[in-house]
Amino acid sequence: MVTQVARDHRHVAVDAGVEIPVPAGGETWTVGAVILNEQGAAFAQKRSPDRRLFPDVWDIVGGHVEPGESLISALAREVEEETGWRLRRVRRLLGVSSWTGDDGGGLRHEADYLVEVDGDLGDPALEWDKHCAYDWFGPDDLPRLKEKCPPGDHLIHDLIAKVVVKQERNRL
Repeated sequence: MVTQVARDHRHVAVDAGVEIPVPAGGETWTVGAVILNEQGAAFAQKRSPDRRLFPDVWDIVGGHVEPGESLISALAREVEEETGWRLRRVRRLLGVSSWTGDDGGGLRHEADYLVEVDGDLGDPALEWDKHCAYDWFGPDDLPRLKEKCPPGDHLIHDLIAKVVVKQERNRL
């Protein structure tokens, strides 16, 4: 069963049972989207080396939730802003984590989702002032996601690995 969540004039399908946290007042939240292509590889984009937060590392699509914005609305907005694609379906919650960046922004909570999008997956409309590259990561490509990451900080690698490895097992 799939429910519908309105985002402006569009609808995003959210699979039954998908948890969507509601930020409490004063909390800072971010959202992330793991997007797969038909081969089961996951999309990631490389943050520009001049970015203040997590420069020159691979990242999933996502960003900050604006005040008064729902997590699903933020997810849809970030997918469209960062790739030009449209969020169609939220399949499952991959996890909720808390982290503090080195930018002085304080504690953030993050909800990451496995999603489906509409659009030309071969031609993302990246925000080139924020990202310098993109690629699709299958099981053999996962070690590249750890490039230039601080020791022990493998959140993006682990999120993508969780999905890609499961996809690969299901194909076999």
